[in-house]
Amino acid sequence: MEERIYTIPLRDIMNKSKRTKRAPRAIRKIREFLKRHMKAEIVKLDNSINEKVWERSIEKVPPRIRVKAVKEGDVVRATLAE
Repeated sequence: MEERIYTIPLRDIMNKSKRTKRAPRAIRKIREFLKRHMKAEIVKLDNSINEKVWERSIEKVPPRIRVKAVKEGDVVRATLAE
């Protein structure tokens, strides 16, 4: 079992995507980041991460998010680190 804490930058989403697609794109970016850094195919995000991203609606994504990722076999489970 491997455990790491990452700070994932989401600021570039504000500039590169439409206002109405920012939160879904941020969730996808978090998944891709964890796949790349933890070297796993399956990434399961906790509901707390989803609530943090959607906290200020679809248009105002937080600039960064701290995530605690635990790898068990081939599955990565991520929760909010705070």
